[in-house]
Amino acid sequence: MTDCQQGGCSAQSAQQKQQQQEEHEKSLKETLGRIKHKFLVMSGKGGVGKTSVSVNLALALAEKGYKVGIMDVDVHGPDVPRMLGLTGLLTGDGKKLSPMKYSDNLAAISIEGLMPDKDSAVIWRGPLKHSAITQFVSDVDWGTLDFLIVDSPPGTGDEPMSVAQTVEGAQAIIVTTPQEVALSDVRKSINFCNKVQMPVFGLIENMSGYKCPHCGQSIDLFGTGGGEKTAEQFGLTFLGRIPFDPDLVKAGDSGQSYMKAYADTPATKAFEKIVDRLAELLNR
Repeated sequence: MTDCQQGGCSAQSAQQKQQQQEEHEKSLKETLGRIKHKFLVMSGKGGVGKTSVSVNLALALAEKGYKVGIMDVDVHGPDVPRMLGLTGLLTGDGKKLSPMKYSDNLAAISIEGLMPDKDSAVIWRGPLKHSAITQFVSDVDWGTLDFLIVDSPPGTGDEPMSVAQTVEGAQAIIVTTPQEVALSDVRKSINFCNKVQMPVFGLIENMSGYKCPHCGQSIDLFGTGGGEKTAEQFGLTFLGRIPFDPDLVKAGDSGQSYMKAYADTPATKAFEKIVDRLAELLNR
């Protein structure tokens, strides 16, 4: 009887898998050890501008001189590369993938960077998503970062759960709009964070009012103040409110930096204040 028949091959295979797992965990730990602050940007429902907030937070931090990575874990609707005007496929040295470089201070990773056909549908169940998200950390050469911004799909499904399990030390930034229906879903996100023991760093109210470009009067398109009240209710830090601006949507669609193109707008100033508030809280 051969060694394989006696179970030798099976034992060797199990040993190889164990070794691969140990190497993977070591790589994951080393990568996370070089990232100072990790934030999962999440929302209880879609349509609140979460990805716009993620992208512009990353841009604002990079403009302040911080080294920033943005990781798009929405495998079914990856929008981060398009909002940053990034194209092409990911490259690497055979051992690690290189994130897509936006500037000296900002780089991004997304499933879209692995797809030759950008319009292909990704039909994956939970285990595949978890594996991809883990590899986005361990198998990517992020270098040394001040911030890793993780943009997840709305809700409390596989992707935010995988981030909570994989990215040790991650904290949540929850994005909402002022309407009660959105705030109801935010409360579910807060409960999710409590259950997976992920600290909630703070809450951002997006689309909070609109300043008319013609008369200068503020109009509450979706209301205002609801996010701050929810933060107070749950004892969370309110990071700030961002007013609605149609040019923010246009900039994202065209892959243009909103804050460079519209430097003096209320929304740009709001992002800058939020970044200053974030840095202030971290330096306490």
